[in-house]
Order: sequence, then structure tokens, then C-alpha cells
Amino acid sequence: MPVQLLDGVRQWLAESGAEPTPARVAQALREQGRVLGDAEVLGAAEQLRSELIGSGPLEPLLADPSVTDVLVSAPDRVWVDRGRGLERAAVAFPDAAAVRRLAQRLAAVAGRRLDDARPWVDARLPDGTRLHAVLPPVAVGCTCLSLRVVRPRAFTLDELVAAGTVPPGGDHVLRALLRARLSFLISGGTGTGKTTLLSALLGLAGPDERLVLAEDSAELRPDHPHVVRLETRPANQEGAGLVTLEDLVRQALRMRPDRLVVGEVRGGEVVHLLAALNTGHEGGCCTVHANAAADVPARLEALGTAAGLDRAALHSQLAAALSVVLHLVRDRSGRRRIDEVRVLARDASGLVRTVPALRWGAEAFVEERGWERLRGLLRPESRKGSGGRNG
Repeated sequence: MPVQLLDGVRQWLAESGAEPTPARVAQALREQGRVLGDAEVLGAAEQLRSELIGSGPLEPLLADPSVTDVLVSAPDRVWVDRGRGLERAAVAFPDAAAVRRLAQRLAAVAGRRLDDARPWVDARLPDGTRLHAVLPPVAVGCTCLSLRVVRPRAFTLDELVAAGTVPPGGDHVLRALLRARLSFLISGGTGTGKTTLLSALLGLAGPDERLVLAEDSAELRPDHPHVVRLETRPANQEGAGLVTLEDLVRQALRMRPDRLVVGEVRGGEVVHLLAALNTGHEGGCCTVHANAAADVPARLEALGTAAGLDRAALHSQLAAALSVVLHLVRDRSGRRRIDEVRVLARDASGLVRTVPALRWGAEAFVEERGWERLRGLLRPESRKGSGGRNG
């Protein structure tokens, strides 16, 4: 249907305050002197409904259970990630104005403002989808829209093995890690599957354990009977009501957690998390952005220093608080997988370093020099299930 005709119907519906039902669309078309068949009226009604109360051309992509990310960089450049890297989608918007309208409507649904005075937004939609949008002229040429889909069901560890995220037999190590109540950290770049893996691992915690989750955006979906979820909140238009991740970690400690979980450490909350893991809160975990497992201590050091914790104190707390680092990567085929498992140890200078214990292998984890230390940290009855071989 011509864009001009749809714009006329849209304007008539907006002025009349009518819902885009087939009957109302047919009436709007008659008002413009157009008589169309039933199929054309139903098509126009569905297109308008999708734009006015849905996700427009993006609806079929967001409904696809294999899609994790939808990215719009121009009206005719829409990309999706189905776990194999970015792929060009066969959908398009009529023009740049349509992309802008969708971004502003989604922002309004999330209760956020998106206009020339505030040209970007980072929010969560009611269904859990993570929304990020930037308007021109900050985004050159066209509104940039990014949607991260949060599925209502977490992957199981067996499914991650089948998908190639965990090598064959590697699930025995991860199950032992949870049984031993070791505190661990999952590192990796953006889109490597940190949240997916953490959700799956939390589902392995004992059913009698109380999990308290503190997140910037509620994305963790562990399959577990006792989960308490806390989420940050931005300040309102008057600058009041801000709730930070640091606030949530402090509150979580007063909620009798058996496992304290921070969705992603990115600021001063690292100080409270490390303090908690040093004071009897076993089995805590978090994720952090890092290029490599070896970079994790430096990354935490930078966050702790910015929060006022000196280097020596941070490394002392880190050495006692965390035991294991699981590092995720995306290989050249776009597959997300565990690249390394490392243990933490202090060097002669007292600084914490990560020591390789297991590395990715197509048939099983390959044992590295830190494997004996990792095996010693696991429960005796779980040591035999390494799934690894000497490298």
C-alpha cells in the first residue's frame, strides 16, 4: 500500500482517537475517497497496528526465538544476531522518519524521554527487551536502534553443551563449581553470552538456596524456585529517585542471600561485592566486560580504584573473594563459547593473577597448569569429572 495513503489513514486515526481496527481503517480509507477489498483493508490494518502498538517491521524478527539482537542503522539496513554473528535482515522501514517514530514510541512505552533535548535512551521494555536508541544529529543520517531480546526461559546447561558453548564433558566441571559453592566471575566482550551462561549456572544451585540478583537491567532468568530480583532505576525528570547498582548490592546483603549475584560489575559496587564475598557469602558470582581472562584483575582494579579502594586492598580482597574466572568469546563463525577457565592466585608482589586451568577443545576441555589447583578447589567427589585431557 502506498506510503502516502498509510500516512493519511494514520493521521485520520490519530485525529479521531480511533483504534486501528479493520472497520476503522476501512472508514479512514473511505474518508480519503479510496475503496479497497477486504484483503487490502486487513493488510493496511495489520501494518498500522504493528507500527502504532507493535514493533513495526521488526515484529517478526523479535518474535523469532533464535534472535538475540536486532540492530537498525538505516531504514534499509536492519541486522539480526541468531548466535552466528550479524546477518542482514530482509526487512526495511519506509524512511528515516519511521525509524525515529518507532524509537520514540518504544521509549515512551518504557517511560523514558527521547527527543532533540535528550537524543539517546537506554531502557527496558515491559517484556524485558533492552532498548537503546540515538537520534540524529548525534546519530548521523538516521536514528540508530538496538534491541537486545531477553527470552522468558533460560537455556539449560545441556542445551549450551549441544550449542557448542560448553565443550563435551565440560558441564561436569561447571556442575562441580556450583556444588562446591565457589565464587566465580564470568568475563567476556559484548554479546559473548555472559548472561546466558550465568542464568544456566544459577539454575544448578540447590533448590533450598536463596538467590538474590542485583542488576542494572533485569536480564537474568535462572530456572530456580527461589529468586529475588532487584533492578536499578534512573532518576526522574527532576533528578530524584535514582537507585544505583551499588545501592542494590548493599540492600541485597540485608536480604539473607545464599548466593549474591551481580548481573554486571561496572562501578563502585565491586567494593561491596568483594567485601560480601569475604564475609561468609559463599558461591557469589558476577559478570564483567574484559577482553581476556588475564585482564580481569586489572579491570576490577580500575573499577575499585575509581570507587576509592587502593590497589593493595583491592588485590587482598580479590584474592580471598573470588576463585574462578570463566571467559567467553565469539569465534570467527559467530559461535559463543567458553574459551578459558582460570583460577586466581597471588604472585610474589602480592598482586592477583589469573592462571589458566582449562582451555577450549573441540572434544573436551584441555588441561593447563592451573588444573591441579582448580581440581583441589572442587569437591572431592567431583574431581573425577573434569572432561579434560593433558595439553
